[in-house]
Amino acid sequence: MTTDLRSLDDPAKRDGWPAGWGGWAAGVAVGVVVVLTAADLGQHYRIPVGAALALGVARGVGLALAWVRPVASVPVSLVVAAMVAVVSVPVSSDEAWPWPVTSVFGIAGGLAIVGARGASRRELGGWWVVTQLAGIVAMLMAPDRGSWPGLVTMAVFSAVAVVVGDLLRSRADTRRQLAAQEGITADERAERARWQERARIARELHDVVAHHLSVVVVRADSAPHRLAGLSDDVREEFAGIAVDARSSLTEMRRVLRLLREDATRPSAPGTSTSVVADVQARELGPQPGLGELEDLVAGTRRAGADVRLEAEVPAGLDPAVELNAYRVVQEAVSNAVRHAPKAVVQVAVRVIDGELRLTVVNGPALVGVPIAPGSGQGLIGMRERMALVDGTLHAGPTADGGYLVEAAIPIGEGADR
Repeated sequence: MTTDLRSLDDPAKRDGWPAGWGGWAAGVAVGVVVVLTAADLGQHYRIPVGAALALGVARGVGLALAWVRPVASVPVSLVVAAMVAVVSVPVSSDEAWPWPVTSVFGIAGGLAIVGARGASRRELGGWWVVTQLAGIVAMLMAPDRGSWPGLVTMAVFSAVAVVVGDLLRSRADTRRQLAAQEGITADERAERARWQERARIARELHDVVAHHLSVVVVRADSAPHRLAGLSDDVREEFAGIAVDARSSLTEMRRVLRLLREDATRPSAPGTSTSVVADVQARELGPQPGLGELEDLVAGTRRAGADVRLEAEVPAGLDPAVELNAYRVVQEAVSNAVRHAPKAVVQVAVRVIDGELRLTVVNGPALVGVPIAPGSGQGLIGMRERMALVDGTLHAGPTADGGYLVEAAIPIGEGADR
């Protein structure tokens, strides 16, 4: 009376003979029931051997139906049990009646299998009640063949079978739900990976390409003022370069908005280190760190900006911390140069109380100097980068009309100053 429980996970497979070792076990169980029923009835009850064998086969059929046609199994088993009770007479008062031992185990096993293969609690409970009523009717009709306490055995064993069958059905349903949930979770993980990849691409495009385009715009705009003796053609060429670079920036911002349309879930503070490692693993090629800040500032100065750097960069920082800190400083400097041309930009990097503090502040834009409009993508990218390393970011105007960007990244006390 064993079944292949894996076949219960799929409702379409619940009506049908078990596959694999479960099918062999079910066949052996049916054969054992046939033999034991015939032997039990032939030895302990006054019944012809042929009738005992026929009833054994009928009981085996009832059990086999528990796998092939679960709905018909219990009624058939009860009919066979009623026939056994009618034709069998115990050889002594010590023999059980109306429920011989094989009847008890045959019906109990059938109830357990039917329950495991999808019968509801109400159905199982109903068949249990019908079974007990059948025993009561038999005792009322032939009280001299058995005893009322003998009905307790069937009541207990069939009740246990009902509970076991319901537990097996619940287990199969739970496994099926877990499998479905795992499929949903896998889809969600894949979708999250796509969001993160789109956000990463947007950040890199904005932080790298947009930064250099901004420098091109500033250099092209300032060249006629920095370089003396330029002809009108050269001045016009520089103006055209500036216009083209601004157009490229505008188109890139459109692309960034498209990339971020589906990537609207930036990583929140407290993102696990596995996410940070995953993002780091996706970074291809050598990435800049805080050691390259001087080159960043020098390149911006060549474009005519007044950028001043005070850096106390500790050794031993996580590469993810260095990369994201560098990108935040790069974006903040680029914004300052673009939105406040000719203003002094001060950059400070320090370690205070176990945190890496980044500060970029610029004064107000000079009157009469054209200011490039912003898109807001820079601040989004900086906040996303700080979230990746459990950092915080604050940005806003200063009292004198300038702009301040402050970031803090926890690094503990392990970094060497």
